[in-house]
Amino acid sequence: MKMKVVQCWDDGVGNDVRLCAVLRKHGATASFNINAGLHRRENRKAWTFKGTQVERMEWECLPEVYEGFTIAGHGLTHQRMADIPAEELRREAVHGRERLQEHFRQEVLGFAYPYGSYNEDVKRALREAGYVYARTCGSVACPFPPADAFEFHPNCHFLAPDFWQRYERAREGGVFYFWGHSYEIVDEAGWEAFDGQIGRITEDPAAEWAELPDLFR
Repeated sequence: MKMKVVQCWDDGVGNDVRLCAVLRKHGATASFNINAGLHRRENRKAWTFKGTQVERMEWECLPEVYEGFTIAGHGLTHQRMADIPAEELRREAVHGRERLQEHFRQEVLGFAYPYGSYNEDVKRALREAGYVYARTCGSVACPFPPADAFEFHPNCHFLAPDFWQRYERAREGGVFYFWGHSYEIVDEAGWEAFDGQIGRITEDPAAEWAELPDLFR
């Protein structure tokens, strides 16, 4: 049986346009974790990463940018979920999911914890909102099946120095899961390396791209 490879990307930033192009080039599936409450009617400067300006994309263009990919939640406004009052937590979970489903016309089942922040109250709020699983910022050798679907630890970040060692070790468990932010690719050398990374996985005859929600169906 082939190893299933799944990936997800956070924040809905401008570099996702180029990232999606690389994924489509190689026939790779992916999940994108979006903050429905932070996008406006135009692209806008959000923050600077390693000297590069990061832009959050305009709300209306997102369905076209992510066409064919899975959409997941990342909180309505990217707050530390474990640190906010109960009513605000519910709003982040429920309204964030509702807005994504309405805008993208797809069921939203996955979630990625902003800043990796969660506790039992957060997990409960996500379950009640209709999510099926939630990704942490941790890392494990064999991510699936998780002991708790709301503490779904990936194998590693896409820039992990031991990415390929973790990839090989994951074969025994049958699932390899990595994540990241497209703004972390800061130059042409980085984009070339990422293109090669995705291409190498696609060309692996013992692996296949898979959708994150399908692991839980």
